[in-house]
Parts: sequence; C-alpha cells; structure tokens
Amino acid sequence: MKILLLGGSSFLGRAYAAEALARGHQVTTFNRGRSAADLPGVETVRGDRDSTEDVAGLVEGRGWDAVVDTSARQPAQAALTARLLRERADHYTVVSSVHAYADWATRVIDEDSALLPCPADTPPDQPFGRELKAGCERAVLEGFGAERSLVLSSGLLIGPHELGGRLPWWLERMARGGPVLAPGDPGRTMQVIDVRDFAAFGLDRLEAGTAGRFLTTAPPGQLTFGQWLETCREVAGAADTELVWVADERLLAEGPDKVEPWLELPFWAPDLPEWRYIWEVDSGRARAAGLSCRPFAETARDTWTWLRGRGPAADTDAEGRKWVPGTTFRQGIEPAKEQRLLAAFG
Repeated sequence: MKILLLGGSSFLGRAYAAEALARGHQVTTFNRGRSAADLPGVETVRGDRDSTEDVAGLVEGRGWDAVVDTSARQPAQAALTARLLRERADHYTVVSSVHAYADWATRVIDEDSALLPCPADTPPDQPFGRELKAGCERAVLEGFGAERSLVLSSGLLIGPHELGGRLPWWLERMARGGPVLAPGDPGRTMQVIDVRDFAAFGLDRLEAGTAGRFLTTAPPGQLTFGQWLETCREVAGAADTELVWVADERLLAEGPDKVEPWLELPFWAPDLPEWRYIWEVDSGRARAAGLSCRPFAETARDTWTWLRGRGPAADTDAEGRKWVPGTTFRQGIEPAKEQRLLAAFG
C-alpha cells in the first residue's frame, strides 16, 4: 500500500513508519523536519500542516491508499488535511486520545462515552486543552467521511524514542542508584501501551480498511505500579537502588515539599476522585479486533537500550533536544526535594 504519514519522524509517527516499511508498504512522510530525522526508506515531503499552500503542494499530483495522522493538535489542522486529502486517499486514520472523553479519569469509559465539546470548525491556534483532540476527531469524520475514517483513541504510550520522558525518567532515576521515592500504592494497576504495539494494531486495521473507533491501550489490571517500578529497577538500577514507598496522603500534605502528581513523579496518580479511574479504560473492542500488548519488561529493556545509546539527557527531552525553561515536557522531581522527602519519610 501507499501510505501518507502526517508527522512520521518522532515516537508514534516513527513507530508507524518503521512498521509500515517492515511490511513492505511505500511510505510518504509530511512534516517540517524539526522534530527528528525521517527513517531511511521513506519519501519525505517538507511542509507545515497549518499552511493551506503547503498541504495543497503535498497532494498535488499524488495519491495514497491510506493516511495516518499522528500529529493533529488543532481541529483546524485536521479539517484542512481531511478536506484536501478526501479525493486523494481511500482511508484516514486519526490518532486521538482517551483524554478526549469527558469522563476520562473520573469514570470507566468505552467507545460510546461522551466526548468533550469542541466543534470541528474551532478556530486555529487554540491554547492546549483535552477537548482539542475531540475537535480533531470531529473534523476528520466530517471532512473525510465516517465510512472511510478510523479513530484510534490512544492510551498512555511508552517505548523507545518516547517524547514525554516518563519511562525514561524512571529508568534514569533508577540508574543513579540509592533510595528512590516510590509514591502511593504499589498495588494500583496501570494501563500503558508500547508505541510499537499501537502502530502494529493501527496498521492491521488500516490494511483491513476498518472504519470506526477503538480505545487503544492495554487491558486493565495487566500491570501494577509496584511492578512498573520494580521492573525499572531491575532493568536499569544501580547495585544500591532501593524503593522507598510513601503513602499518597503524606506526599500530598500541604507545605513546601508537597509533590505534584504525575509530573514530579511520572505516572503517579494518587487515589483521589479526579484520578480514580485514570487506569480504567475499557479496551475490550480493540483487543477483540486483535490488539496485542507485549510485557512491560520488554518495553523497559528496549527503552533502556535506546537511552544508553542516546546518552545522558539531564537537560534534554527524550529525543536529545535541549530543554527550554517554561516548556512542559520535562519530567521528574528535583533531586534535592526527593532527598528531603526521603529523609523525612524514609
């Protein structure tokens, strides 16, 4: 098949490109060339998806069997590409997120749960918000047609080349050794999915011409937070690495050393009403359609191998780019704060 990847050079787009090339497909990527290098073997077209002129130049004289959109952040972007590609491709996959659902994290959700309100014709350049992914979905469905569109609502993606830096942070923290602050309940279950498994499932559905919607993440209960941290310790930990578990309420206590959930200790979701069902996404439809999720230990080992090849990244994101103060991707608690908490609670 001839496949167009909108994005295609970093993390999920890279995983799609690698899997598609391995299956023998012809792959075109469309991006600005700023995030990462495209994989050898793809046809690369440079351009800005916010530019009508650039997207029109992309499609002129070209056609594809399928489009995979891993980079839509604004409904206006999705609307533009869906409109201009409608007569140039047979199938459109848009990668959305479980975050687009109104009740995500506060109730169990499935494909029929309500999306956040955000119209397809939302003006461009909106400030970041969960609702924008819902608007992207609507823009694709309205512009390309529901009968030829596939919406994959992603869970939390992890694996080699990770952009969010969550799994890389834990692996690099374990490698530094010593006592490690382990937050909350070790028995709390998690739902994360290896980016390669997500891409493989997406391509399976694309090859089959599937339309519709799938919540695409691991089954509930497959992994606990304790297993997550222990696996990270086993994969990357120094000889003296030791997990020190501290209860949610102690870390959330008001004061100068109150810990910010999720950001300071990645994937820590305390037992609060607004977080209670964060790992309770019903992915049964995707699993019935063939979604298979590899063991977390394999993902952790492969990510650690990639990290060691990349080198130290104390002031960079997971792709080696310099961190700019004020940006949001940097993860992890400051070492001095962690040591204060360990001294107080350890």
